[in-house]
Parts: sequence; structure tokens; C-alpha cells
Amino acid sequence: MVNPIHVLSGPNLNLLGTREPEIYGKDTLDDVRARCEARAALHGHSVVFRQSNHEGQLIDWVQEARVSASALVINPAGYGHTSIALLDALKTLSIPVIECHLSNPAAREEFRRHTYVSLAATGIVSGFGAASYELAIEAAIGLIGAN
Repeated sequence: MVNPIHVLSGPNLNLLGTREPEIYGKDTLDDVRARCEARAALHGHSVVFRQSNHEGQLIDWVQEARVSASALVINPAGYGHTSIALLDALKTLSIPVIECHLSNPAAREEFRRHTYVSLAATGIVSGFGAASYELAIEAAIGLIGAN
């Protein structure tokens, strides 16, 4: 049995569907979870889906993924622009890491155009709303199969 794909979401993503829906869409985080689980199941994979507003919790989950995940999809949200500690945790992984964003950071404010997470990511999916997570799951599955 293949280890599950871990999907981590950072701060404020618990407010999906109500926080700036013109940018982030109307899907809730539960909707995103269901989409990820369904997409992974199509390929015989399972998902561990988590969200936290706390940097240390995300780091703990990244470290857990080192031994229990086949790939990691992460939407670091605001921590992508600020957290060197999260980058350092991600750099310890030997599994595929897909950075995921609902919006397109390159088309937004200047400060959003750089993420530390990108330095450790195998690839990046952004700008497709909730479908970004599904596309990230597809990318992760493709990379798992290539290993």
C-alpha cells in the first residue's frame, strides 16, 4: 500500500468560501478536502488533509510527512512569504513537494510574488481556485509513479 498524500493548508484557509471570495473562490475548505480525496481515490491513493493557522503545527506535520507520506501538497498561505522555518522543514523531505495556491501570486501584490516554499518545492500549481489542489494531487501522483 502506498503511503497517503499529505495535503497541508496554512493560515486563514479555514475561512475559504467567506474570505475574499472574489480572489479565493466560494468553495469551502471542506469542499477542497472532498475534491482532493475524490481525485486521489481515482488513482488508488488516500489523503491526509490538514489546516492550521499555526506555523509550528505546520512544521510538525511536514516533519511527520517525512516518514508517513508518499508526497506533500502544501498551500502555505501567508507563511510562504515569511517562514524560513517552514522552508527548512520542507528541505528535509525526500518525497515530492507540490506548492499550491488558489490565486496566482505572480499577478498580485509584489510581496506575494516570492515564497520561500518554492525553494523546496518540486513544482508549483497556482491560479486555478480550488482546482489548484486537485491539479496538485494529480502532479503528486505523477511524481510518485515516476519514483
